Amino acid sequence: MSDNPPASNHKQRFRTKKHLHLVPSLEAGTVLELLPPGSFAKLRNQPNDLPPFQVINCKGGRCWVRQQAWGRYVHWEVEHHRLKSA
Repeated sequence: MSDNPPASNHKQRFRTKKHLHLVPSLEAGTVLELLPPGSFAKLRNQPNDLPPFQVINCKGGRCWVRQQAWGRYVHWEVEHHRLKSA
């Protein structure tokens, strides 16, 4: 006789370990532009005399950006939907 549990117990054990992580949704039909780290982006309605921001990272609808003149360790957190690629 085998030491393996019956197939039904095996399936049930995996069903109970699954976790569902919900992320708040944006308006239906809204597609966010891909802004990879290292790329440059501008704020919507950003003045032309302000240089673009460098994207540090985007996650969960938020992006961390910086101005090159600010130095390496100064950054700003902005909602992803407020940015467009430069």
